[in-house]
Amino acid sequence: MKIILVPIDFSKSSEFACKMAAKIAKKSESAVYLLHIIELPSGMADMGSRSNFSIPESMLYLRKIRERIIDFKERFFSETQEAHHLIRFQNPYEGILACAEKVNADLIIMGSKGQSDFEEILIGSNTEKVVRKSTIPVLVVKKDNDNIEFKNVVFASSFKNEDKKDVLRKLLEIALIFESTIHLLKVTTPSNFESTYEATQKIKEFVTEFDLPKHSISIYNDVSVEKGILNFSREINADLIALSTHGKSGLSHLFSASVTKNLSKSGLKPMLTIRV
Repeated sequence: MKIILVPIDFSKSSEFACKMAAKIAKKSESAVYLLHIIELPSGMADMGSRSNFSIPESMLYLRKIRERIIDFKERFFSETQEAHHLIRFQNPYEGILACAEKVNADLIIMGSKGQSDFEEILIGSNTEKVVRKSTIPVLVVKKDNDNIEFKNVVFASSFKNEDKKDVLRKLLEIALIFESTIHLLKVTTPSNFESTYEATQKIKEFVTEFDLPKHSISIYNDVSVEKGILNFSREINADLIALSTHGKSGLSHLFSASVTKNLSKSGLKPMLTIRV
C-alpha cells in the first residue's frame, strides 16, 4: 500500500476519514492525496465561463477552497508525512474514480453520514456509488475514532468463489500492518442453511493457500446476512468489517453489493469493501 486517496468536503465525516488515513499512512508509510471536487452545472467548462461567477469571484472562491484543504492537511497530517492536495471540477463520484486511477491509489478512504434514508440520499449517494463502481478497495468511515488499531478485523464471505480470495489478499495488506486478528465469518440464514461442520470445512479449504496471521473461524446464524455480520461484529467488538461487492445493486445472493449497501447504511464500524 503506497497511495491513499481521501475525498473531502470539509464535513465532520471528512475529518473522520482524514484521521483514519493519517493512521494508516503512518503505519504503512503511504502517501496521501486529499481530493476536493467542485461539481459544476452540466455543460459548464469552468467557473468563469457562462456562469454567475465573475473571474475575480471564481479566483477568490478557489483560493478559499485551497486554504481550507491546506488547513485540513496541516491539521491531520504531520510534517513528516507525505500529503498532497487536489481540486477537481467534475461529477463527484466520477471525479473520485478518475483521480484514484490517475494517482494509482491503492486505497480510497471516505467519510459517510447516512444515519437516515434522507441523509443517505443527500450525502451518502456518492459514497455508495464509489463503493459499487470502484475497482480499488474503499474504506468507509462513519464515526470518529481516536484509537484506531484494527485489532479485530471481520472478513465476511460466502467462501465460495475464487474471486473472493482477492478480497482476502487485499485485506491482509491492512491486517499485517496493524497485526490484526482476522475473524473469518460465514453467516447462515434459514433460507441458506449450512451445517457448522460443512461451513467450517469450506472456510478451511478456502484459506489453505494463505499464510494467515492470527485468525479464527466463525459460523454465525441469524435471520439475514446483514444482521449476522453486524451482530457478530458487535459481539467481538470488531474494529473493521471487510467484504466484497459485485458492483451491482439488487443482487439476491450472499455478500453481494446489496449487502454492502445495507451494511454501509446501518453499520457504524469502518467498512472495507472490495469489488470483485
